Amino acid sequence: MSTCERCKTENLDGAQYCDECGAPLRPNSGMNPPTGGSPFRAEPKGQNGSRSPSQIPQPELAPGSAAAAVNRSSSVGSQDKAHAKLVIERGKSVGKQFLLSGAESQIGRWDADGGIFPDVDLDSDDPEAKISRRHARIMLLDGKHFLEDLGSTNGTFINRGKRLVPGARQPLTDGDEIIMGKTFLRFHLVK
Repeated sequence: MSTCERCKTENLDGAQYCDECGAPLRPNSGMNPPTGGSPFRAEPKGQNGSRSPSQIPQPELAPGSAAAAVNRSSSVGSQDKAHAKLVIERGKSVGKQFLLSGAESQIGRWDADGGIFPDVDLDSDDPEAKISRRHARIMLLDGKHFLEDLGSTNGTFINRGKRLVPGARQPLTDGDEIIMGKTFLRFHLVK
C-alpha cells in the first residue's frame, strides 16, 4: 500500500494518483529519493510529516524543452496576459483569485483519474463537492465574455437569477456574481 502525502489515504501499490484526493503518488514516498539524477527535488516534511502543496516534489523541466513550454502556456494566472479574473467571495477560500488568460477557461474540480484538469480548479475550495468536475466555462468571443453551464449537477447562477440552461451562453459583465454550489465568485475584467 502507498500512503498519499496530501490526505493520508492508503492506495494500492502501483497507483499513480490518490483514489481520494487525486494527488500524484510517489513510489517509496516514505524514503529519501536516491541520489544521482532523480527528477524530483527533495524537500523537508512539515511538523506532522505531511507536505504542503508547495512542498510536493515537481519534475525538473529543462528551460528550452517542449514540456516546459507546455507547462508555461497552460498556466492560468499570468497578470500581464489576463483579460479577466474570478474572486471567491463566499465559500471556503474567500479572497482567492483565478486569473483568466485563455479564450476559454474551464471551471470545475480536478480529477486526475478522469483526466479532468480545469483552468479554474475549485477542488480544494469546495469541501462538500457541490461543484461538478466539469461545471462551467467562461469564453472570450469577439471581446465579450460569456458563461456556459456544462450540465452541472447543482447548476450555475448569475446575479442570483434563474439557473442557467446547460449549453446556453450567457453574457458576463464586470462585477457579475457567479454562484456554483456553495461557492460565490465575482467576475472582474482586468484592465
